[in-house]
Amino acid sequence: MICQECIMFHLKKNYVYGLLALLGFSAIPGLVQAAAKPNHPLPNIISIVTDDTGIDQYTIFGYGGNEDEQAKTPNIDAIARAGVRFRNTWSHPSCGPTRASILNGRYTLRTNVLSAPVPPDLPNSQTSPFEYMIPKILKQKNYVSAAIGKMHQSTDMRDKANLPYLNETYRKLGFDYFEGYLEGGPAPIDTTAGGIAASGTYGCGFVPSVKDNPTKGADTGACWGAQGSCELISTATVTTPGRACLEKGGIFVPNATTCGTMPSNLNFSTQNGHYTGNWVINREDGKTTETQPPSDARARGFKTQQEVTRAVAWINRQSGDNPWMLSLGLAAIHEPVQQSPKPLVSAGAPATDAYNCIDQTQKRQLATQMVEAIDHEVGRLLVEAKLATYNSDGSLNYQPEKTNTYVIFTSDNGTWTTSVRTPFDAERAKGTAYQTGVWVPLIIAGPGVKAPGREVNHMVNLTDLYTFFGEVADIDVRQAVPKTRQLDSEKLMPYLLNPKKAAIRHTNFTLQGNNIRASSTVSHPCLIPGLNQCTYSLPSKEVCEDQTGIWYGPGGAVTADPGYYTSCCQVNQATGINYLSSITSTGIRNKNYKLVQQVGENCVNGARVDPDLVMNEFYQVNQDVENPKLDRADAMLPLDALTKEQKRQYQSLVNKLARIENSVVPCPGDGNMDKVVDQKDLDDWVSFTSTANPTTPNGGGKGSWYDFAGPTDSTRPDGLTDEVDKKIIEANLGKRCK
Repeated sequence: MICQECIMFHLKKNYVYGLLALLGFSAIPGLVQAAAKPNHPLPNIISIVTDDTGIDQYTIFGYGGNEDEQAKTPNIDAIARAGVRFRNTWSHPSCGPTRASILNGRYTLRTNVLSAPVPPDLPNSQTSPFEYMIPKILKQKNYVSAAIGKMHQSTDMRDKANLPYLNETYRKLGFDYFEGYLEGGPAPIDTTAGGIAASGTYGCGFVPSVKDNPTKGADTGACWGAQGSCELISTATVTTPGRACLEKGGIFVPNATTCGTMPSNLNFSTQNGHYTGNWVINREDGKTTETQPPSDARARGFKTQQEVTRAVAWINRQSGDNPWMLSLGLAAIHEPVQQSPKPLVSAGAPATDAYNCIDQTQKRQLATQMVEAIDHEVGRLLVEAKLATYNSDGSLNYQPEKTNTYVIFTSDNGTWTTSVRTPFDAERAKGTAYQTGVWVPLIIAGPGVKAPGREVNHMVNLTDLYTFFGEVADIDVRQAVPKTRQLDSEKLMPYLLNPKKAAIRHTNFTLQGNNIRASSTVSHPCLIPGLNQCTYSLPSKEVCEDQTGIWYGPGGAVTADPGYYTSCCQVNQATGINYLSSITSTGIRNKNYKLVQQVGENCVNGARVDPDLVMNEFYQVNQDVENPKLDRADAMLPLDALTKEQKRQYQSLVNKLARIENSVVPCPGDGNMDKVVDQKDLDDWVSFTSTANPTTPNGGGKGSWYDFAGPTDSTRPDGLTDEVDKKIIEANLGKRCK
C-alpha cells in the first residue's frame, strides 16, 4: 500500500514505464508611463516559459551555436540588458515536471510528475489539486491569475478516464482564467495538408510552389477558411500560396480557379503541428468553459502568435484594481518543427519554403527561425501590453523601472537532440539529467532590479521561481504553506536587489522518471537513436516518429508476430545494441562537481531481470562562455582514480542526494498530502468515487490521487478509485507522517 509521495521509490524496482516524453510603432514614452500608475502598489508578473529552448540557443548567454545557425533575438536581448541573466539555472529534464515545480515549488520526487504527462499516465503523475499552487498563494494579496498556452500539468481529453477534472483542470489548480490546451505539445504535422492529398505527401503540412516541388506543388489555388470563407491566391502576390494559406489558418486547394462550393474532402478537424490548437477557455466567472477545436477558425494559426495574442488580450482586460500574474506557455520550439510565418523571422533568413521538415539540417534551421519567432512575439507582447515601445529603427525600448511589472523569461528544459547547438551535447539533451538537458536560460527584469544588464553565476533552480513570485507579492511562501508541505524553492529577489549577493543555493537537483500507469497498461517502446535511449513515454507511432524516434509498437518496426514489442529489452536484443532504458535519471551538483545517477532496466536475453542497473557518473562542470565544461561521456571522472578532493566532493554529492530522497515521507492513505490520514481523506475519496458532479466533473471511481493500489498488487495504482483504496485509508486513520 503506497501514498502519493512515496510512489516514486517503487518505480525504480516495480515499474517498467518510460520517460522522456518527450513531448510596430515609434517610441511613445506615454505608453510606458501609463503602465507605471496602477491602482495598486504590488507589481504584476509575466512568466514566459518556452518549450525546448535550452541555454545553448541564446547568444545573449554567450552560446547559440555556429554563426550560420545562430538565432537573432534582439527583443530577448533587450530584456536581458534591462534585467538580470541567471546563467547557471537548472530545470527538470522535461516539460511537465518543470512547469509543475515552477507552480508548486517542489522537486518532482515529491509530486510524482516525473515526466511529461501523456495518455495513459494516471492522475498520480499529474499535478494534484491538493498542491499549494502559486496562483492560490497569490490570492492572499488579491492577485488575479491567468494561464495561457501550454501548461502541461495533466493528460488530455483523449484519455478522459485519467483526467478527473476534464476541461476544468486549470480552474481546479487555482487559476482564475485559463486559455490554452491540455496537450503537451504540437500535434503531428498533417502531411495530407488538410485532406487534399494522401498521407505523407506534404511533409511540412502545406502545398509548396511549383518551383519548389514541380510534381506536387501549385502556384495558384483557393484558400478555404474553417468557417467557409474563400479567396484565390497565387504566386503573383505571395511566394508560396499554400504556405500563405496555412499561415492564415486555411486549407489550400491547389490549382482551383474559383471558390464555388467548399470541396467535401477538406479536413479541418485534423491538427497540423504548430498551426492548430485544441483550445480550452475557463472564464473568470468560475463556471463557464468554452472549447475551440481545430475545426474552429479561432483555433487555427501559428501557435506562438495565438498564445501571445490571447495573452495580450487578457492583460489589456485587467482593470488595474488588482495586481495580476500571467503564466504564458509557448509551444515553440517543441517537435515537430515547422516554418514560422515570414514576418516573424529576421531579415535575410534562409528561405525554407522548399523544406520537407524531415531533413535534419533543414530542421535545425527551422528551429533557429522558431526561436526568432519567439523573440518577435515576446517583443510584441511587451509593446501591446504597454510595457515597452518600438524605437524608430524597430528595436525595443524597454525600461522596466518605469513599469510595475516583473517579466520572467525561461524554458521548460534543455533543447531536444535534433536542435542542440555547439558546443553542447546532442546525445545528452532534453529528457536526460545531463547539462544539455537541464541547463536553461533565465532572465528577470522589473522595477526593483539594481544594476541591470549583469549576470548571476550562482546556482538557481526553476523551482525557485515559486518563492520569487511570493517575494514580488510580499508573501513569504514558507509561512503561507504548511510546514508539512516541504518546499524546495529558494529566494531569487536578493540577487536582483544586491549585485554582490553571495550564493543562496549550494546544491542543485533535477530528476527525470517514469510516470505512473495502471498495472493493466501495456506500454510500447520508442527508440531515440539520437539519445542512445529507449523509452515508453512516447505513447504512439505518430508522437514517437515526430520526436525522430523508431516505434516498436503496433504498426511500427516489428514485422514478426505479434507485430510489436512491449519491452525495451526486446529492442536491445533485436538491434544488438545495449540502449539505456532509463527508469530514473537524476542529477545533483555543487559549485564545481556533478553527480548523475542512472537507474535503468537490466536486460538479459531480451527480458528485464532484477536487480535494476544503478550507475553513478561523476563530472567536473562549469559555465564558461566560450567552452563550458559539460558532462560529456568522455569527461566522466573514473571513480576508482579520484583525487582526495574529488573523492570528498563525490561522497558529499552522494550523501546530499540520499538526504533529498530520504526526505520523502511515506504516508499510506494520505491522498491530499497533508501528512495526516483523517476524515478529510475519506471525504476526498468519496468526491472521486461519486458520480460526476460540479466538484469532480469526471468522478465515478476512475483514476485519482486517491488511487493507491489495486486488488492484486498493493504497490501499484490500478486506475480506479474504489473500496480497495478506502480500506487503505481506514487502515491508517489517525496516522501522522513525519
